[in-house]
Amino acid sequence: MNKYIFASSNQNKLLEISKQLSGITLLSLLDVGYYDEIIESGSTLTENALIKSNTIYNKYSLPTIADDTGLEVYKLDGRPGVFSARYSGEQANASENIKKVLHEMKEVTDRRARFKTVICLKNNFQELFFEGTVEGLIANEKSGDAGFGYDPIFIPNGCQKTFGEMSLDEKNKISHRSRAIQKLVDYLSI
Repeated sequence: MNKYIFASSNQNKLLEISKQLSGITLLSLLDVGYYDEIIESGSTLTENALIKSNTIYNKYSLPTIADDTGLEVYKLDGRPGVFSARYSGEQANASENIKKVLHEMKEVTDRRARFKTVICLKNNFQELFFEGTVEGLIANEKSGDAGFGYDPIFIPNGCQKTFGEMSLDEKNKISHRSRAIQKLVDYLSI
C-alpha cells in the first residue's frame, strides 16, 4: 500500500515531507476531510507524534505518518521543546514565539540549540518511530523569510545563514525533519 495520511494540516510540513517521499501518495488531513484539532497533550515529542498518528489511524484505518518537532535551546534548559508551537501562549504565532526566544537569549553568549523531529508511522501491525536532529545556534536576530516556525533564528552548524534564508532544497539536505524522513524512507524501501 503506497497511500498514507500525514497527520498534520501544516502545508509547509506537508511540502517538505512530500518532496522526499517519492512513489508514495501522501494525503493531508484536509484531503481526508479531517478538520478537528488534535490535542497534543504529550510531555515529549514522541508522545505527541504517537497521539496524532493514533488519532488519525483509528479514524481512517489507513497507515498514518505524524511528526512533532521542537526547538531545544541548551541555556533555556531545553525550552521551548515540546511547547515550541505555543511557547508564548496557546494562540501564539511563529513571530511571537521567535520574539520570546530572542528576548530570553538577549544577554546569553552560549547560543547552542538543536532542532529535533520525531516521526511516528502507525499501521495495523505496529508503531515505528524515526528521529532526526540538527545542532546549531540561535541567531541574534531574525533573518530570512523562507521556511516556517523558528527557521529565521536557527543557524545549523557549519552554515553561515539561518534556515529562514535557505531554499527548501538547501534546508532539506540538512534539516532535522529531512533526517527523520530519510530514516522513514529507508524503512519503507525495505
